[in-house]
Amino acid sequence: MHALDSGVGNGRLTSVQRGISMQVSVENTSALERRMSITVPAERIETQVNKRLQQTAQKAKIAGFRPGKVPMSEIKRRFGADARQEAVGDVIQSSFYEAVVEQKLNPAGAPSIEPKSLEAGKDLEYVAIFEVFPEFTVAGFEGITVERLSADVADADLDKMLDVLRKQNTRFEVADRAAQNDDQLNIDFVGKVDGEVFAGGSAKGTQLVLGSGRMIPGFEDGLVGAKAGEERVLNLTFPEDYQNLDLAGKTAEFTVTVNTVSEPKLPELNEEFFAQFGIKETGLEGFRAEVRKNMERELRQAIKSKVKNQVMDGLLSTNPIEVPKALLSNEVDRLRVQAVQQFGGNIKPDQLPAELFEEQAKRRVVLGLIVAEVVKQFDLKPDEARVREMIQEMASAYQEPEQVVSWYYKNDQQLNEVRSVVLEEQVVDTVLQKAKVTDKAVSYEEAVKPVEAPQAD
Repeated sequence: MHALDSGVGNGRLTSVQRGISMQVSVENTSALERRMSITVPAERIETQVNKRLQQTAQKAKIAGFRPGKVPMSEIKRRFGADARQEAVGDVIQSSFYEAVVEQKLNPAGAPSIEPKSLEAGKDLEYVAIFEVFPEFTVAGFEGITVERLSADVADADLDKMLDVLRKQNTRFEVADRAAQNDDQLNIDFVGKVDGEVFAGGSAKGTQLVLGSGRMIPGFEDGLVGAKAGEERVLNLTFPEDYQNLDLAGKTAEFTVTVNTVSEPKLPELNEEFFAQFGIKETGLEGFRAEVRKNMERELRQAIKSKVKNQVMDGLLSTNPIEVPKALLSNEVDRLRVQAVQQFGGNIKPDQLPAELFEEQAKRRVVLGLIVAEVVKQFDLKPDEARVREMIQEMASAYQEPEQVVSWYYKNDQQLNEVRSVVLEEQVVDTVLQKAKVTDKAVSYEEAVKPVEAPQAD
């Protein structure tokens, strides 16, 4: 059978308009599942079959006959079965759409078709089983509680951020002294378990910053105080939860040779350093002002995000709805593809277990349905002034903001994505008007700190 889309065509003629009656009955087999029995008069099928056969007759090339002069009996003998199969498939597709329009149903996915009678000369009978979108009214705004944070970027926060930027651009210079934490060592090492070298346990010329926590516990600590040219033997134990199960919990001996010891050198806050961030000829004050502006933008986004998450959590808890399996399955597939794109590897999306994504998929689908319903209930439209403001905010992070703004307004897809984000913000604002909102002043660090995911029981 032909694959059927989940949408409903607005331009199709109904069975009454066609002048050929069609019988339709609908059974609710669950909250969302519908079982629709459809009977299409044989006349409609035969009309479609004959139409196809006539089209075939005009272009068929058969030995012994001139083009367009092949007897219809011969056309039916050769092409009748295929013409009927195509006609039945097309009629099932078109009649299904007509039926859901007449019954005012909103399918949430493609139907499963069960043919009941396909015999030539008789009425076509089939059953379409499908899910519909849930019908509900979003409510419970008054029961949603939101803690809205407020903060400022203090001078101390700015100074700390400048220190972070300097540390991120640390350079190392060879030092003629014993190694300390934060030093970078160039080392060779060989690891053995039960006297045997193991895979992945040896390397040459590896750069290692002491205190970084990159190696197993005790490895970096065991090199504090070492000098260039020194060899140390470290007897360590792999953690019980080590990712390589063959090594987890085992004792290993590492012979480490220190090639060089280099000490960290923080860059000076000068024009050379500022230029790395695209800031020139404005001096320290200009650099501080630019960093502060970026921190304030990050702060606004963090506060807005935390408020939005609380609102969405509230909408979920106050509006439990059943999710169509088709929508859930589609969302799981999308998350599978995203996971493969993000982490790579020689694995196909459908090889990833669906249960890994079901919880996240259900949240996304339910929120999508709820947000769409809020938009519908309150007749919300994207505020174009807010759309431009958001684009200008994003563009301000670039050296040529005007070009970025122009690019967005020349790309409909990107522009519509911004409109969708703005519309979600308007949904949040609509909920906040009735929710219980408490304002709380906090530090910059607390405001931008990511919310920790709840621990599983």
